Amino acid sequence: MFSFIKNYPFYYYSCIVLVIFVSLKWILSLFKTNKNLPPCPPRLPIIGNLHQLGLSPHRSLQALSQKHGPLMLMHLGNVPMLVASSPEAAKELLKTHDIKFASRPKLRIPNILSYGSNDIVFAPYGEHWRQLKSIAVVHLLNNTQVQSFQQVRETEVAFMVDKIKKSCGSLVDLNELIFCLTNNIVSRVNLGRTYGGLKFEDIMGRFLHLLGGFHVGSYIPWLAWIDRLSGLEEKAHKVVKEFDDFLECVVEEHVDKRRGVDTLCSEDHDLVDILLDVQRDNAIGFTFHRDVIKALILDVFVAGTDTTFISLVWSMSELIRNPRVMEKVQQEVTEIAQGRSMILENDLEKMHYLKAIIKETLRLHPPVPLLIPRESIQDVKVMGYDIPTGTQAFVNVWAIGRDPSVWEEPEEFRPERFLNSSIDYKGLHFEFLPFGGGRRGCPGIPFAIIIIELALANMIYKFDLALPDGVEGKDLDMNDKYGLSLQKKSPLIVVATSRF
Repeated sequence: MFSFIKNYPFYYYSCIVLVIFVSLKWILSLFKTNKNLPPCPPRLPIIGNLHQLGLSPHRSLQALSQKHGPLMLMHLGNVPMLVASSPEAAKELLKTHDIKFASRPKLRIPNILSYGSNDIVFAPYGEHWRQLKSIAVVHLLNNTQVQSFQQVRETEVAFMVDKIKKSCGSLVDLNELIFCLTNNIVSRVNLGRTYGGLKFEDIMGRFLHLLGGFHVGSYIPWLAWIDRLSGLEEKAHKVVKEFDDFLECVVEEHVDKRRGVDTLCSEDHDLVDILLDVQRDNAIGFTFHRDVIKALILDVFVAGTDTTFISLVWSMSELIRNPRVMEKVQQEVTEIAQGRSMILENDLEKMHYLKAIIKETLRLHPPVPLLIPRESIQDVKVMGYDIPTGTQAFVNVWAIGRDPSVWEEPEEFRPERFLNSSIDYKGLHFEFLPFGGGRRGCPGIPFAIIIIELALANMIYKFDLALPDGVEGKDLDMNDKYGLSLQKKSPLIVVATSRF
């Protein structure tokens, strides 16, 4: 090191000058604005508040909000970041100023993974996004379309139940079975059939890990080389290439199948067929490229599988930890089933306690703890504070769901709090936002919820589930693993005993 300084004094002194320049620029930036900005935790030069996020940003931001208030302005590198941690602050972003926070920031790795942000999730606000959202709502995720796949869901749930039954008395990895269930349902609905040849759990795990990770170049552009040097960009290109090769084969299969076939009369009309119909009819006013089709398929596939899988694992974990709740819901489903071999979707409407359990699970374990960031498209005043254009906005729904000023005994699992309650998933109750709200809220809520209800009802109807080696439910590891989605850190391994 010292020999380098001796031989290259110019570089040494240049580095000193650069550090001084950056530090002075940062210090001056703290004083140059006369805007009324929200409270901001102290930040460092260059990195801003990055050091305060830690490995569990949802928890770190909750702790910071308890000190600085429900609306904070932080900085990721030089990018302003607004954090809402109360129902009132969330309402400001998702309803009062919804359209001003309707866009998405362009992040380097998500942009690679989403075909250049040509999907619904990461597309910036504008006509392209509106058209894609309309296609999803009108053609893919409307109630009629969701109900049309009832037989697929019931068949796959019955198949999972049979697998558990055959393994009674031995260890059962519920993570593996539930992932297989959700993957099979989404594959059949989305792609027309299951595809067992691709290691979906591995590739999706890598995909979600990349989406939920921190990308230096998105927040400190002049350090973007770190993402390349660390191999992050290479990994992103590799995983999207694996998905793309697969999706290209799927689309080509559907194109070949449709030749000479009246697809409108076909009984196996899946979501790929629907998208190809939209492309053929060209009734949406913009060019519907193949990459856009694949981006939409990827959105539905990844979001549908991951959200449902995570919520089912957390729901079953909470039931095992809370035998009183398990006993009560088993009594409900048993009475409604009336001795039949399986609970069907028509039975679910009567299962009020089961629905309350799922809501309580989503309150404590929202699939996306910090809603996917929005970006302000113009200057706006929020709760009396001035928010400049280009500010990223995060809603900490995990913190809101555990706010003691909103929920009585918020750390306790008490489904009864949702009985006789009008609170639902639609994003209009800002104390409960597991799927977000406003224009960028998740359009696939009905699709996910009906799978969760059906699978959970049948598992608890057919089996008593216990932890191995006599471990009591209260000792179950409930630590989470942060990413774009909030997964249970350790797999849920159980011993199943048939109830009938």
